[in-house]
Amino acid sequence: MQANVENLGALERRLDITVSQDKVKGEVASRLKQMAKTTKLHGFRPGKVPFKIVEQKYGSQIQQDVLGDIIQKEFNETVKELDLKIAGYPSFKAQESSEDVNADEYAFSAIFEVYPEIKLGDLSQQSVEKPVVQVSDADVDKTIEMIRKQHVQYQPADRPTMSGDRVKIDFHGVVDGKDFAGGKAENVDLIVGEGKFLKDFEDALVDSNVDQEKSFDVVFPEDYHGKDVAGKTVTFAVKLNVIDVPVLPEVNADFAKLLGIPDGDLEKVRAGIQHDLEREVLKRTRSKLKEQVMQCFLETTQIETPNVLVNQETERLIKEAVDNLESRGMKSKDIPLTPEMFKDKAENRVKLGLILAELVKVHDLKATPEKVRSIIEEMAQNYDNPEQVVKWHYASSERLKEVQSLALEDNVVQWALEKVKMVDKAVTFDEMMGIS
Repeated sequence: MQANVENLGALERRLDITVSQDKVKGEVASRLKQMAKTTKLHGFRPGKVPFKIVEQKYGSQIQQDVLGDIIQKEFNETVKELDLKIAGYPSFKAQESSEDVNADEYAFSAIFEVYPEIKLGDLSQQSVEKPVVQVSDADVDKTIEMIRKQHVQYQPADRPTMSGDRVKIDFHGVVDGKDFAGGKAENVDLIVGEGKFLKDFEDALVDSNVDQEKSFDVVFPEDYHGKDVAGKTVTFAVKLNVIDVPVLPEVNADFAKLLGIPDGDLEKVRAGIQHDLEREVLKRTRSKLKEQVMQCFLETTQIETPNVLVNQETERLIKEAVDNLESRGMKSKDIPLTPEMFKDKAENRVKLGLILAELVKVHDLKATPEKVRSIIEEMAQNYDNPEQVVKWHYASSERLKEVQSLALEDNVVQWALEKVKMVDKAVTFDEMMGIS
């Protein structure tokens, strides 16, 4: 066997392999003899089928199997000998007959990509902003109000509708006097002003009474998902069947008990909320620092990305998007997802993966068992039975591997934060949470 490697580009390589036909014939004959000992065919006893018949029936397939095995073996040995780090899988192609190919040899070309050499960039001139947030009493008050709304109850109203009321309505909409899909329903529950329907529709329900019937026009947006009504004026006839007023729980001892404080101490409620908000702030601070560090890596380290890895990541992102759409009841076939939509993201992910792997190797940033344990325990605090969650993670090698990856990333980020310039930036709690 002879092998030659040719550079086809920055990362693409071609390995030409030739194999003696005699070697292939010898292995084929050996396998056929072994097969003949156990072959069963109608009219013959097991193992007594004539060799010529076995060769005629199975020879072609056995030859393909042998040739594939030998080519793969020779490829693997050559790659190992030349210390080539293969990205993805090679594609094999038979060479056409030429003066360079002997008649008594099989000639193949393996096209593949190798991993790039990575020269890590200098982070000393990079800067990141660290958000600094102080959780105030006002932030705790806002959270308490959100919790109150989550425990809202409703009672029948003795007044016209207002924003925030829960109503039950019948409606019938027409476009140019004609019905359209989804334009008619009965006893539909709706919180006025919540945004389940178009704003103009919900606004028209305000100041209405039970059993009152209303008629009004609503202009639908040009980009509305329903093509029958997009950009058109729809005339609705609406009847109000029920109006319920929202009643929020009072902030008292009963409220505290509702939130799991047996003695009804409101100060314990506030302290617990303060702790949870501060923990969420810490989580988001870490996330924002991580995002900036990853961007620093991309800006300071220029590397070629193997197309095969980018294509694999693109396919994974498309599948992830499809699964997400279908989990929300949408049909992915109605939303065209092309590889071009995900290519940039896939390429950045591959680059980061290569950079992180190199950093871990060069600076020995491996995940220690203690680090993995601390991450699992921190994650478990979000659940009612933390100890069970910890056991659940350790019961699966796959789940444990995911946490180990997180630990590696944390180590890399911490290492990078010691190299870059970090600037504190004061932000409000609402800004941190993305509350407008």
